[in-house]
Amino acid sequence: MREIGFDNEKYLKTQSKMIRERIEKFGGKLYLEFGGKLFDDFHASRVLPGFEPDSKIRMLRELRDQAEIVIVINANDIEKNKVRGDLGITYDLDVLRLIDAFRANGLYVGSVVLTRYAGQPAAEVFQSKLETLGVRVYRHYPIEGYPSDIAKIVSEEGYGRDQYIETSRSLVVVTAPGPGSGKMATCLSQLYQDHQRGVKAGYAKFETFPIWNLPLKHPVNLAYEAATADLNDVNMLDPLHLEAYGETTVNYNRDVEIFPVLNAIFTQIFGSSPYKSPTDMGVNMAGYCIVDDEVVRKAAREEIVRRYYEAQCDHRMGTGSEEAVYKIQLLMQQAGVTAADRPVIAAALAKEEATGEPAMAMELPDGTLVTGKTSDLLGPASAVLLNALKKLGKIDDEALLMSPQVIEPIQDLKVNHLGNHNPRLHTDEVLLALSICAVTDPRAKTAIEQLKGLNGCEAHSTVILSQVDKSTFHKLGVRLTCEPKHQTNKLFHR
Repeated sequence: MREIGFDNEKYLKTQSKMIRERIEKFGGKLYLEFGGKLFDDFHASRVLPGFEPDSKIRMLRELRDQAEIVIVINANDIEKNKVRGDLGITYDLDVLRLIDAFRANGLYVGSVVLTRYAGQPAAEVFQSKLETLGVRVYRHYPIEGYPSDIAKIVSEEGYGRDQYIETSRSLVVVTAPGPGSGKMATCLSQLYQDHQRGVKAGYAKFETFPIWNLPLKHPVNLAYEAATADLNDVNMLDPLHLEAYGETTVNYNRDVEIFPVLNAIFTQIFGSSPYKSPTDMGVNMAGYCIVDDEVVRKAAREEIVRRYYEAQCDHRMGTGSEEAVYKIQLLMQQAGVTAADRPVIAAALAKEEATGEPAMAMELPDGTLVTGKTSDLLGPASAVLLNALKKLGKIDDEALLMSPQVIEPIQDLKVNHLGNHNPRLHTDEVLLALSICAVTDPRAKTAIEQLKGLNGCEAHSTVILSQVDKSTFHKLGVRLTCEPKHQTNKLFHR
């Protein structure tokens, strides 16, 4: 059984309570800027063992009678077809996905806001599509001189030009497909327009990381820096909180830098600011729910190593920067970790050296290491997957789990009909073949039953895997890293 370092049930209760208290503080209405991933926060679940990936949405479900969702998307991102790296879909498609997901969880989606709208044709097409689907859409416009010209921002020529978002609930959760969408500006625009209408409302921010009441160099906060290395986010002590209260807290550079502007905007709208520091704005209670600091420290150090390999692979594939790699190297030094702290790396490299072909290793929940090599039938990813299922199911290592009568037609389909040059089975094809064989073979059935035991396992490949294999491991909950090299010297890789 894996070690637990975070009390998820306590988190759900304390987080909901804190948000309710913040609503009351502002007279019954709160715009809550909601950062990070709502439905699938796997980063948090990795660095805070015990945190459930869907904790945030579960917390919102507890507030569903009070909550209304507003999704914002930058019109420029629609025009540029900006893609979410983790899902491989454009931001506009992710808005549709988010609406469906919120509704499936019983949450009310009030509207979508197009921020920085300036007549972008693709944004207009998207608005028409949403309205055809029955979704209300509002437009917010660029403000010349933003964010320095406070007088213009907080005026009829600034926020006053934005279309006013009609809301009906006490908690308005403002979220987005990704960073840079305009969540904060949307909240502030609404505060201004509500004030003009005599409506009492307030603003708060929900971000899980960095955790404000952990030390600056705590591995959990360093892991957040590693996760956002490409955004140039830097954790720092909140100097304004220290000055106001004499307490040391952690925030990140962008919030600290923008706070004087926010403070001025609050003062311009209300006559005074409700906050003295960026930390004051936050409602995150995660730090109070850590029950075993050593467990979360260990988990966070492991995450930093994983992020290092991810950054190297992104750089190798041209989607990441060398600067991000160097930054995470420094974070590894600060956290006191190296690749040697990830046992699957050495095991995979040793297997590759022994066979002369790409290889993989996986660490099972009990610490057992299994490996997989490249063969005529299977790539290393498929081989290690089968070997792990055998080990978990106590199936003889020499047992043949997939019948040739099932495998051969799949290979024939791939090579002779679908144009693939490589007859080796990908992990998804292996699982399909195994599922078919499980109908008549008890051992294959036993192997399939072990899939749930792979969740949380560590794995490492000596080459960059195909997107299909990476996706399969992700769905199974396997924490994968790869060496930053391709199996061949071809320029085009699928």
